[in-house]
Amino acid sequence: MKNIIVLFVLTCTFSFAQESKNVIKGTVTYLDTPLVNTEIKVIETNEMVKSDLQGTYQISALPGQTINYSYPGMNTVEIFVEDVTRILNVALAPKINLLDEVTVEKTVIKSQEQLRGEYSVNKNIISTAFGLLDKDITNFAVRIIDGEDLNPIGIDVASVIQYRFPGVKVERLDIDPTSPIIYLRGSSFGFFPAIYDIDGLIIKDYPHFLNVESIERIAVVSGLGAVTKYGGVANGGVIVINTKGANYYPDPESNLPYDQARLRNNKYDNSALSSSELKLDKPTYLNKLLSSVKENEAISLYQDQVKMYGSSYNYVLDAYDYFSQRWKNTDFADEIIRDNWVVFGENPVALKALAYIYQAEGRLEKANEIYKEVFTLRANYAQSYLDMAESYIEINEFQKAASIYARYGYLLEQGFLRAEGDLSILMERELNNFISTKGKELLSSKELNNIVLDDEFDGTRLVFEWNDSEAEFELEFVNPKGNYFKSEHSLFADGNRIKNEKISGFSTEEYLIDDSLQGTWQINAKYLGNKSLTSTYLKATIYHNYGSTSQRKEVKVFKLGLRNVKQQLFTVSNAVSVVSN
Repeated sequence: MKNIIVLFVLTCTFSFAQESKNVIKGTVTYLDTPLVNTEIKVIETNEMVKSDLQGTYQISALPGQTINYSYPGMNTVEIFVEDVTRILNVALAPKINLLDEVTVEKTVIKSQEQLRGEYSVNKNIISTAFGLLDKDITNFAVRIIDGEDLNPIGIDVASVIQYRFPGVKVERLDIDPTSPIIYLRGSSFGFFPAIYDIDGLIIKDYPHFLNVESIERIAVVSGLGAVTKYGGVANGGVIVINTKGANYYPDPESNLPYDQARLRNNKYDNSALSSSELKLDKPTYLNKLLSSVKENEAISLYQDQVKMYGSSYNYVLDAYDYFSQRWKNTDFADEIIRDNWVVFGENPVALKALAYIYQAEGRLEKANEIYKEVFTLRANYAQSYLDMAESYIEINEFQKAASIYARYGYLLEQGFLRAEGDLSILMERELNNFISTKGKELLSSKELNNIVLDDEFDGTRLVFEWNDSEAEFELEFVNPKGNYFKSEHSLFADGNRIKNEKISGFSTEEYLIDDSLQGTWQINAKYLGNKSLTSTYLKATIYHNYGSTSQRKEVKVFKLGLRNVKQQLFTVSNAVSVVSN
């Protein structure tokens, strides 16, 4: 985690309590129809039960174990058990076989014919000017990203490369910002710009003619591996891009095409509902409170309601927010939290929602106290370290923030914590930003000069966090030209990603908007549920002028409750740095 780790003295002790099994209940359905005799099995123990005529089941599992749901003809679902896992309502989807059976065998050397046959199903294969390469069996480093995993709001190819590949520097010249120069970390000789291999065509100039949506697969080759294949022209490394259709290898038996369908006609149709149109999203008790004409009338109504709904942290937070915002009565709102603390005390999901709301209100000291509670409950979650460090930064406790980052890095190196998927990229960006904006508060000029920061992004950064790891949702980004891009966070879209997030204890996603296309962006969301039929709290942090001395951030919190309805969250302008609801 960078040189900053060695600058702080770290003392860390761990104790692990014996955990008891969670009793997990739920239903298994397909299109809201119960699935009878679904096999539900704890992978680590092979304990297995079957769903009954109503699709319901009950099984016990320890936090850290995985539950497998299988039914003939349906895609298997695996869910990682957490400390709070008690209800899992699982919706299965039918299997869709796009190709006849393809067997991918691991061999030391594969022929080009073998690689062509595997290209459609093996995302570790990239097509180059010198033939197909499988990164698993090359003798040099190749990093490959599938087109489906690229940043959906990247305005151009340079933006998505910078976002997905660590150590990439993008230089945009004032003369022509649409033709950036890309530099790769680890290039062979000196500081040379990268060249491009696009469907076998080698070019030196930036491919401004390419759209992000047209990319099937993209790879970065740097170091001696690039020079060996491409010669001295590749001193700065090679960016290999495979576009859709250009690398189509049909099934030799059926001659049927591989389904590469992706978003094409992505013109936004204003289908997202505004907050005023989402009255159905408000529960009955809240509508009654909102109809109160006088504050004492509202207090009396609350005192009646809390007897019925007080066991729900969603109700307590709604009541808190109502009195805090509608009547500006912070004292009474705080009293609501104190009187109903039992619903928060041992529930990290509820505590995180409360911390989000405190942050959005600017009550940063109170948010810090809540994040300490979550940290105590979830010291093995990467998210706890990120939240704690960022909270300390917000209250200007920079030394404590640095110690948290150092502790995280140490525990990661020792194997006590895990960093799956994109977690390492995001944590590295957070640490870079901390050092670049607050480093002078901690380190000498000499120490700062010894730290090499890889983050070269300038623009608007959006960071989304959610309190419930089971939350599934779709984010939609509408650019100033009216085109939209979607990112789906769900088991159906990418089950491995969800599992990796839960193994690492991470629930954060970032999106970068550079200044190439200036204007107002609209961000929408569609809530897909969280397996327990409750609401999820989504926190959005907007960083304006990210990475600069004038960087500032705003925090917004949204309660997602109405499923499968697209709603407007906020708009952000990367031209004048204004955010509005």
